[in-house]
Amino acid sequence: MKAVVFDEELKLLSDIEKPIPNKGEALIKVEIAGICNTDYEITKGYMGYKGILGHEFIGFVEDVNSEDKNLIGKRVAAEINDGCGECEWCKKQLERHCPNRKTLGIWKKDGCMAEYVTVPIKNLVEIPDSVSSQEAVFIEPLAAALEILEQLHIKPFEKVAVLGDGKLGLTTALALNASGLDVILIGKHQNKLDIVSSQGVKTLLLSNLRSELMFDVVVEATGSLSGFETSVSLVKPRGTLVLKSTIAASGEFNFAPIVINEITVLGSRCGQFLPALRFLEKKKINFNPLISGIFSIDNALEAFKFNKSKDSVKVLIKMEHQI
Repeated sequence: MKAVVFDEELKLLSDIEKPIPNKGEALIKVEIAGICNTDYEITKGYMGYKGILGHEFIGFVEDVNSEDKNLIGKRVAAEINDGCGECEWCKKQLERHCPNRKTLGIWKKDGCMAEYVTVPIKNLVEIPDSVSSQEAVFIEPLAAALEILEQLHIKPFEKVAVLGDGKLGLTTALALNASGLDVILIGKHQNKLDIVSSQGVKTLLLSNLRSELMFDVVVEATGSLSGFETSVSLVKPRGTLVLKSTIAASGEFNFAPIVINEITVLGSRCGQFLPALRFLEKKKINFNPLISGIFSIDNALEAFKFNKSKDSVKVLIKMEHQI
């Protein structure tokens, strides 16, 4: 089968063996996969991962290694973390923090940028007919955005800023706005800010940012150290800084303002799919304007190049057997 692989360099290989599902796993015929900023960070060294990339996908169950065959033929997405099922985190339904977890396309588990992928049956979420595949492929980043509301109670009167107008920042701003919060998205690209402003999100160009502006909650989604520093400067004393970026970079950083202003720093990563699926079913967000391009898997390397362009937001890869 064809697959997008990272092993010191990004490659498109066509001779990868079709995976066989282990006990309790399903074999998924992938329809469409999304390129995430984490995929790009992996190509720069994040997590030291080598293997098939990708963790955002929609596909059809072709086979299951289980006595229950009811899922065969169903259109599904899948939670990306596979925990041990035995530790205290797994027992609290927090497999994303299991110390022995595997993470699809990120850590110890081949990803979905391939014609086929295997995932645990327990991780599958069936996609209803009312949600298109191009909408449903956003379920993972949307779940990550909504994770903030699971971790942090944001009061209705509090002001929230999201810094960064990439796919993560846009999705987070849209999700928080659709949840009824007072949100502003701050970014460098007017064309990207326009995507969310058309759906009711307040926006501000970074070049117009005034030093006196401060917020109760700031979500950092820039993917850069300079963005991290700007985010800290925007948090009110005793406010909260939410870190969403995964940055494969090192450098000096001044932590003094965090201490002086008694800022709470909250790391925020993966979220649960079911709340995100409810958002998609209720059409609370229009994700179509975020799609910048759809490439076949044969053009996957070009898709990654296009994903790096400043005008790109979300790039999707369709498998050849579905085109």
